[in-house]
Amino acid sequence: MVSTEDILNKYGAKIERQMKGYDKAVGDGGRGAGFSKSYEKFQGEMAPEFSRYERWCKSMGNILSIKVGEKDKARIDEAIDIAHLNVTAGEVLVFSTMLLFLSLFGGIAFFVAVWLLTGVFSMMFLFLVFVFSIFLFFYSSKTPERLALRWRLSASAEMVPAILYIVIYMKHTSNFEKAVAFASEHLRAPLSTDFRKVFWDVEVGKFSTIKESIDNYLLRWKDYSLEFVEAFHLIESSLYEPDEARRIATLEKSLQVILDGVYDKMLKYTHEAKAPLTNVYMLGIVLPTLALAILPLASTMLGGAIAWYHVLLIFNVLIPFMVIALTENVMMKRPGGYGESGVLQKTPLYSKYKSNAGYWKGAVLAFPLFVIGLIPFLWRYTPVPIWLGTTRDYAWSSIGLGFLGGGGVFGILTDSAGNLSGPFGSGALLMSLCIPAAIAVIFVVGAKERTEEILVTRNKYKEVEAEFTSSLFQLGNRIGDGSPAEIAFAKVSGSVKGTATEGFFKIVNENIGQLGMSLERALFDPKRGAVIFYPSQLVATSMKILVESVKKGLQVAARSLMSISDYVKSIKKINDRLNDLLAEIISDMKSNMTFLAPLLSGIIVGLSGMITTILSALNSMFSSGGLSGGAIGEAGGVSGILAIFDVTKMIPTYWLQIVVGVYLIEVVFILTSTLVTIKSGRDPIQMTSEGGKNLKVSMIMYLVVAAGSIIGLTIVGAVALAGLA
Repeated sequence: MVSTEDILNKYGAKIERQMKGYDKAVGDGGRGAGFSKSYEKFQGEMAPEFSRYERWCKSMGNILSIKVGEKDKARIDEAIDIAHLNVTAGEVLVFSTMLLFLSLFGGIAFFVAVWLLTGVFSMMFLFLVFVFSIFLFFYSSKTPERLALRWRLSASAEMVPAILYIVIYMKHTSNFEKAVAFASEHLRAPLSTDFRKVFWDVEVGKFSTIKESIDNYLLRWKDYSLEFVEAFHLIESSLYEPDEARRIATLEKSLQVILDGVYDKMLKYTHEAKAPLTNVYMLGIVLPTLALAILPLASTMLGGAIAWYHVLLIFNVLIPFMVIALTENVMMKRPGGYGESGVLQKTPLYSKYKSNAGYWKGAVLAFPLFVIGLIPFLWRYTPVPIWLGTTRDYAWSSIGLGFLGGGGVFGILTDSAGNLSGPFGSGALLMSLCIPAAIAVIFVVGAKERTEEILVTRNKYKEVEAEFTSSLFQLGNRIGDGSPAEIAFAKVSGSVKGTATEGFFKIVNENIGQLGMSLERALFDPKRGAVIFYPSQLVATSMKILVESVKKGLQVAARSLMSISDYVKSIKKINDRLNDLLAEIISDMKSNMTFLAPLLSGIIVGLSGMITTILSALNSMFSSGGLSGGAIGEAGGVSGILAIFDVTKMIPTYWLQIVVGVYLIEVVFILTSTLVTIKSGRDPIQMTSEGGKNLKVSMIMYLVVAAGSIIGLTIVGAVALAGLA
């Protein structure tokens, strides 16, 4: 027979669970139902590039086994542990080694096939294949470290909210384990995944207590974010404070420690990052672009040893990889704890960001440009002009521009053996500008289509954040006066009319009053919740804490909101100051990327075109006898000059310009990604948006300068040659 005591215990426990909410819902050890499996779930839902890389390493590791040196093993294992990769150091090295041999043998096989089919033997190509294979080996062997860096950048943006969650929870419940579990359930990945891993290590017996597991986890942040470690240790020490006031003061001190630490480290970083970024610009943009200016002359003096495809491989593959490696060194030194940390993935517009429809729209718009840019290629390399019953090239005089000389529009030449070369002409060079323009249109239109609406939402919530501090203060006061949270929202909604936060409080009030939702659903409902329409990490964090703290009582909720209000004021001051410090670096690099780099590239393309035009015209004059050797003074015999500057051995300016244009596009994306990461941490949406905007400005500048240089310098060259004739 059931006793009265059993009934009281049963229903008393049920009522207690309903009243205390989170504490009893999380049950054993401070974790909710299914929490023990949450780490496995998160690990299975990691970024696709992680799982792809793991599959490749596992596949290669099954074929071959390599023993890794102790020093390299320790370095790789640390990166693997940080990035939560399910691979071993040996599998990473096997993958890199197999990639080396596959690229090396693949390149040699391609070279042999070309040699057997065409009889062309190029030592330069073999050398480039060897260099590329070696570079690929070292680059791939660093993949775990790059993924670990990406993980750290994403996790570091959640550090301050993590400490805030734990501090606010422990202010009313001095239970470290439950506080960490609370933070892990409300933070975003990847830091939430790290916290789940802390519990996972205890459950599998790796550590006996949460404190031991946390202390072990903090070791990985010791050299990267010491303030995060110190804040955690202060939180742990608060557990041993006998006096309540001192315990609260210790918790508040931990939050101040991480805020001050983030500020100090970012302050130091802003000074240290300027010189490396300048080196990236000089080594990655200026020097390669200047090298392109002498390539036409170098290629003809070397008897055609340097072909256009060599230049393409060097400038569009090898050098961009070098620039990426240089920028990663800058990003690896970026301290954690500061950066954009939105919840835009949960907005209704996020699906549009993930869609590639914008790029297809850009491809349709770019198609006419692409066709125009291909015309010189088709006339030079295909039988299209024969099918159309026309010539491969057209004289300038045939289109009414005879003052430009007797050369061809496309500059397609025939050597003594009857082989075609080119296109070298200014007309082909101008048409080739359409190729990088078409590529740029695809990315610019695609970036705009993907991010335009979602960035409007972001700007909207930034306005909300600017006014949210005072709104939180009002909400805290209303709740502190004894009003339930639902009624407090209605009161605040009436007092914030005309401000940016009006919409947020209006949605919450309507959800509660008209749709009968609970406070939690009114805020976080997947379809109607107010936080979904205001995807701000600040708003989400504040409301999550409100929902949990209100279960502890109105005074607890009021104090929590006041704490958040103070926290927001502090973090806003830090953000404003850091943005001021970073502004100089970012503006310098942005001006280099969007003005100086395209300006320099455009002038170089024009100079290359003029040099080629002049040499082609001189070659034609010498060959036809229209210019005597004495006309050029005693600089050397005509035969010697022709032998040195054989125009047919030059790199066609058509291909040279395409290489420069594509390289400029690559550099814009690489540097934009670097600048966004330095300023905001890992923020893919901002990278896409800024990449499209910077590319638009850079390409317009490049196309205008290049077209102006080509036309202007072609006319100058024609006038100079007319004086010699």
